[in-house]
Amino acid sequence: MFTKTRIAPTPSGFLHLGNVLSFAITAAIAHQHGAKILLRIDDLDRERVDPRYVQDIFDTLHFMDIPWHEGPTDYASYEKEYSQVHRMDMYQQALTQLKETENVFACTCSRAQIAAISREGAYPGACRDKGIPLDREQVNWRLRTDQTGDIPITTVNAGIVQASLPPEMQYFVVRKKDGFPAYQLTSILDDTYFGIDLVVRGEDLWPSTIAQCYLSGLLPGNTFRQTVSYHHPLLKETDDKKLSKSAGATSIQFLRKEGKSRTDIYTMIARELGHLMPVSDYLSLAALLPLPEYKGQ
Repeated sequence: MFTKTRIAPTPSGFLHLGNVLSFAITAAIAHQHGAKILLRIDDLDRERVDPRYVQDIFDTLHFMDIPWHEGPTDYASYEKEYSQVHRMDMYQQALTQLKETENVFACTCSRAQIAAISREGAYPGACRDKGIPLDREQVNWRLRTDQTGDIPITTVNAGIVQASLPPEMQYFVVRKKDGFPAYQLTSILDDTYFGIDLVVRGEDLWPSTIAQCYLSGLLPGNTFRQTVSYHHPLLKETDDKKLSKSAGATSIQFLRKEGKSRTDIYTMIARELGHLMPVSDYLSLAALLPLPEYKGQ
C-alpha cells in the first residue's frame, strides 16, 4: 500500500497533453491506493524558470480537475514556502557528503566537447583522473560510477529488478557549473524529505530512476532506493519523438484559448491512446489504461 506520491512538473514551458496524461495516471493510482499527492515544482533550472510557467501549473491542474493534497496552492505559497530554493541547505549538505566520501570529481567539459568525443552524448570520463579542484569556478561535479554493478529497483510491475547504469548516465552530474545542485540529486532528496513512497514517471525516465537509486545508496538516510516506481508509456509527436513543451499546439494553455473544454482535452488524449469514446475526467481516462496493481513484495 502506498501512502504518498507526487506530481513534479518543471516550470520551463507550458504544460502539454503528455504532462496531463502523466498527472492523470499518478492521480488515478493514488486514488486506487488511498494515497496523498504532493505537488512539487522543480525550479532549480533558474535560467529557464518563468512565473508564467509556474502559474500555468496551477491553472492546468485546476482546469483538468487533477487533485493534490500537499504543496503550494498558488503562486504566492509556492514562492514563499515551496520553491526548491528554500531547501538549498539540504542539497548542499548532500553535496558535502559526496565530496567528503570522494564520490565526485570536477569536470570542465562542455556539451559540445562531449558530443565531439561521444556520438551518443555519453560522457566518457574525460576529467575523472585530472584532479581538477572541486572549488574551481564553472565546473560540474560528476558522480564516480566506475563500480556500480547491478542496482536493485522496486517496480510496480515486476517487483524488485536488477538494472545496470546505462551509458548515458555514467558519471552523471550532481552539481552544475552555476553552483546549483542537479536534478538527479534534488529529486531523491525531495522525495525522501516529503515521504514519497511511489514515483510515477514516463518510461523515458527509466535511466534516471536507475541513476537515482544508485545515488540514493551513497547518501546515508536517503530512502529513494526503497521507493516503488512505475514508468508509463508516453504520448508522442511522431513514432520516435515524445511531446515537448515547445510543441505549442499541444499545450493546455493553447487548447483552452481555442475554446477546448476539459472533456475535449481528455478525449484528445484518449484518442492518442487509441480510444474513441469521450472522456470527462482523469479517472475515466485512467480506466482506459492497463494500470498496474501493486501487491507488495
